[in-house]
Amino acid sequence: MGNINNKSLNQDDDNVSPPIDTPFKFPSPLPAWPSGQGFASGFIDLGGLEVSQISSFTKVWASHEGGPDDLGATFFEPSNLPNGFFMLGSYSQRNNLPLFGFLLVGKDLSGDALKAPIDYTLVWTSENLNIKQDGVGYIWLPIPPEGYKSVGHVVTTSPQKPSLDKIRCVRADLTDVSESDDWIWRHDEFNVYSTRPKDRGIKNFGVFTGAFVALNYGAAANSLACLKNVKENSSAMPNLSQVQALFQAYSPLFYFHPNEEYYPSSVNWYFQNGVLLYTKGQESAPVAVQPDGANLPQGGSNDGAYWLDLPTDNSAKDRIKNGDIQSATSYLHIKPVFGATHTDIALWLFYPFNGPARAKIEFINIKLGKIGQHVGDWEHVTLRISNFNGELQGVYFSQHSGGDWMSAPQLEFENGNKPVAYSSYHGHASYAKSGQNLQGSGNIGIRNDTAKGLVMDTGANYAVVAADYLKIVEPAWLNYAREWGPKISYDIANELNKIERLLPGKLKRAIEKLVKSLPSEVLGEEGPTGPKFKDMWNGDERG
Repeated sequence: MGNINNKSLNQDDDNVSPPIDTPFKFPSPLPAWPSGQGFASGFIDLGGLEVSQISSFTKVWASHEGGPDDLGATFFEPSNLPNGFFMLGSYSQRNNLPLFGFLLVGKDLSGDALKAPIDYTLVWTSENLNIKQDGVGYIWLPIPPEGYKSVGHVVTTSPQKPSLDKIRCVRADLTDVSESDDWIWRHDEFNVYSTRPKDRGIKNFGVFTGAFVALNYGAAANSLACLKNVKENSSAMPNLSQVQALFQAYSPLFYFHPNEEYYPSSVNWYFQNGVLLYTKGQESAPVAVQPDGANLPQGGSNDGAYWLDLPTDNSAKDRIKNGDIQSATSYLHIKPVFGATHTDIALWLFYPFNGPARAKIEFINIKLGKIGQHVGDWEHVTLRISNFNGELQGVYFSQHSGGDWMSAPQLEFENGNKPVAYSSYHGHASYAKSGQNLQGSGNIGIRNDTAKGLVMDTGANYAVVAADYLKIVEPAWLNYAREWGPKISYDIANELNKIERLLPGKLKRAIEKLVKSLPSEVLGEEGPTGPKFKDMWNGDERG
């Protein structure tokens, strides 16, 4: 959470966008986390370089136009640094959200981890620009000594170069390659982006610094590095009791659409109700899956040798399709990200059945017959938490073959600091807000309607099923690599013909093009694999 100390600026109060001057606050104070290890201690040793997370800022310069919603962006430097710590870069945020972010500052534990720059290069200035702004802004790139790299910019309101003691550069082996990420602001050919490590995932140790990168006049490359945890350890990761406390504090409230028919269940309930394991070449002799999944094939790959399906009895099949909200369980995967400076809690829900899809073509809503139906549906959201203080940074909402990160100020909260998630009607994609959530372009796409119907408190019934650093014993079903449902059992072309009979020529072509563009996960052509065999299990949630 950001706090601002305002420098004395020549600014017009009418031009200041209120959100950026109003630091975001969670609905409830953060609890005191259980003690143990280095989690929430405020400091992390990356290997001779100790870093701390700073969320108190001094405003340096702001533009009040351009960027998202044409509200501009504001540029800050960190304030209230702990003794012995140095600024490594500046922070920038778009003005259409309350202030919420952080910068990492560094302390040299090895004697040569940090050095002052040898000079600065002026990257950009707002001088002579006819824009709404606070004075004039100057963005500088520190020139590092040989063997060191810059990880952030310096922003001033003076044309004079900053003091060389203003910022520190970082020894090259303590850095990693970074890349531009979210767009913050633009004026003509000058762009400002947030940065992130280029390589991300459980096995990568690049550290997110909170700094921005300024790219001027078509510059193709990010001139800044990020930090790296060269110790490659998990000392700042939460222990099991801390994980449980974190999830109790931030466990999402899932709202299902008022017309939803297909709810989640526990995996055990699903197996107990007669789900069958099929073997290729022995389709006539399926076997019942044991309640704990102990007889599921382990390891291997999704080679088509095995798959799961509902019982052959129609009444049992219909009962299972509806799920069992009373048994529904949140299955948690706890993983380090950004060099173990953050923790991702990936929350997986299992739905026995995914319902048929609906489309919107201009002003017409169309039911897509059986298209979209499939057995066995795994969906998830991910909570990203700072290991410096246990604060929720944001939530990833998985949506079929993609998804969206939402920062804390963009979330809806209930019951304290519990974020609200919406499960789409029949498709079970996750969204941060209610509405139509059209998946497509223009007025043509798949409808992912969300609204407040039945609610599930995901913290009421959960299980930590995977966390490599905690030595969690994984359930047998988690290591089942094959499909949780059969391949598609209906003819998509036939379903399209049924729909197209009722449509004029232009709309026929539009609906055919839409269906052909859908990923197999939405079409239901293939049964889905389990959580552990999806790309985001070991990687980041976004490409």
